Amino acid sequence: MEIFKTIFFALLIAMVLRVALFQPFTIPSASMEPSLYEGDYIVVSKWSYGYSKHAIPFSPPIFDGRILAREPERGDIVVFKLPRDNSTDYIKRLIGLPGDRIQMIANVLHINGAPVRDVLITGQDVTNMYGMPIVQMRETLPGGKVITIQDFGPGNDLDDTPVFEVPAGHYFMMGDNRDNSIDSRVIDPAQGVGLVPSENLIGKAEIILFSWTPGASLWNPVSWFSKVRPSRFFTVLD
Repeated sequence: MEIFKTIFFALLIAMVLRVALFQPFTIPSASMEPSLYEGDYIVVSKWSYGYSKHAIPFSPPIFDGRILAREPERGDIVVFKLPRDNSTDYIKRLIGLPGDRIQMIANVLHINGAPVRDVLITGQDVTNMYGMPIVQMRETLPGGKVITIQDFGPGNDLDDTPVFEVPAGHYFMMGDNRDNSIDSRVIDPAQGVGLVPSENLIGKAEIILFSWTPGASLWNPVSWFSKVRPSRFFTVLD
């Protein structure tokens, strides 16, 4: 019985910490490069925006809205539940706040009718796995937050969009890897993201704890060392 009691209380403490304080999250794709890479293992703070039913595993419908709600800030990297199914965890950067008008025009982000200032960092000799050139830029968002983004240059599907008006209680999310991200620019109810309700926010991405390149496996100890990316360990996220 003592063993069972110890296991029970250990699980209870772990559950409380996961619901109230922190949640681990593994990056599954390249949509947030260069900020986050596939295989990064990050920690999300649950208290940053308060709590909704989605703070609890399996999102039990025990209450609506948010408790101890705090407004997220433009530029935060946010984990949220995908609106079209309310169950899949997604991670993107918050670009549009309630009341904002967001639009892409000729590959330039516009917020409330004004282009976001960007500065080219790299370009010519950097390519992705398909041989497409990658351009990296620093964007300065309204409010002064500076972020690094990348894309494949002009002429891609999401480089020109209609104006998206963000209603109260919703947010507009975009991936930092602009031409390799399904985000709020895609409103198709079958495969898009659309506007994200406040209730769907889980927390703010704070730090990369560990990182492995794709192909690392828990069941293959050799890959723990051959696939490790130590330069990304304990990286605080902007």
